[in-house]
Amino acid sequence: MDAPRLPAALEVSSLLRKTQAASGFAVLLHKGEPDSGTILVVAIDRAGLGTLYERLPDPAGPRRWVAVRVQEPADRSVFDDYLERRKQQDRDVWIVELTIADVERSILNLS
Repeated sequence: MDAPRLPAALEVSSLLRKTQAASGFAVLLHKGEPDSGTILVVAIDRAGLGTLYERLPDPAGPRRWVAVRVQEPADRSVFDDYLERRKQQDRDVWIVELTIADVERSILNLS
């Protein structure tokens, strides 16, 4: 059973502040439902490519952040199109873009 969840708006706000405090860049790409919206994190690497993280159920314990999609340099638009479809399918979704050296550590500290 998962631990009680923080409201999505509070979790996103924390992600933005922590990233900026670590000299990273953070931007909110899509604002979702304040209490229970799904949070997607797009981590931008040095080459400007994104990796999409989503917190998914884990049979071994609490939900965990998983890299679910990686942007390909040959066709960046496929990644962007996927994000657009997610917004259309789930208006409650939050999409946050982070440019920071250790995104996994940043998002894992929120779990």
